[in-house]
Amino acid sequence: MGGYVLRRLAQSAVLIFAVATLVAVLVRLIPGDPVQVLLGEGQATPERVRLLREQLGLEKPVHVQYLEWLGRLVRGDLGVSLISRRAIGPDLLQRLPRTLELTVAATLLALAVGLPAGILAAVNRNGPVDLAVSVLALLGLSAPVFVLGTLLVLVFGLYLRVFPATGFVDLTQDPWGHVSRLLLPAATLAAAMAGVIARMARSAMLEVLAEDYLRTARAKGLTERAVVFGHALPNALIPVVAVVGVQMGSLLGGSVIVEYIFNWPGLSTYLLQGIAQRDYPVVQAVVLVVSALFILLNLLTDLSYGLLDPRIRYG
Repeated sequence: MGGYVLRRLAQSAVLIFAVATLVAVLVRLIPGDPVQVLLGEGQATPERVRLLREQLGLEKPVHVQYLEWLGRLVRGDLGVSLISRRAIGPDLLQRLPRTLELTVAATLLALAVGLPAGILAAVNRNGPVDLAVSVLALLGLSAPVFVLGTLLVLVFGLYLRVFPATGFVDLTQDPWGHVSRLLLPAATLAAAMAGVIARMARSAMLEVLAEDYLRTARAKGLTERAVVFGHALPNALIPVVAVVGVQMGSLLGGSVIVEYIFNWPGLSTYLLQGIAQRDYPVVQAVVLVVSALFILLNLLTDLSYGLLDPRIRYG
């Protein structure tokens, strides 16, 4: 297993390098110029533009800028924002836990809803429960996050006033205020993920429940609960874990709209701000960090298969 992990880490390093290279090139194809953003409309005279580009190092060829950025990256320096002139590393460290918290909360909520629903649908195949779960899963998958998020804000935040509509409060300052502001964006992200988990859990459970060894277990006198939860569920979890790993990776970089709707100051809003301001170092740093987390999450997901099924061996 150690050799497998080392090979995967080497592959991950190559992938991260490829992502860094691709982003460094593509980010400069975004229309606009950070110098124009800094100087403001009507202030960008040719001389001032030239001087500022020299100060920021933007007059250098793209490949030179890339090599300089890569050299700093190897030393652990993510660079400095072109707009705020602040170091990017501390801002990322401040925002990353917020996005991770939102992602983990949405995943736990999706698992708490989707996994039991999928199991119930499989056990009650073609019955009313199965139909209800299928319809709800389809609704969760079909509802766009900007529509669902807006509805949750209107209903629970403005009409019923159960939770704060938007905003962020630090956990150390107000624990309940923090949690109450986390629930609505987490639920928005969890809806589609719960639908995917429910459908996958149902499909995997139906496949496992038809296996011969479960018929043997029933013939031995085991209760249906013992058959389902003791024998079928552990073997049906592998595809569910695979889906959860992919979905969590997607949430890390795909929560832009949700963070914007709920004013949640995470990585996605930082990325959106960087794109809007043509802040190349910020965009490169955020995409690189999210890509590295996505690759690491996939590795951890693959390694978890061996824990769920001892028959799996890593070559």
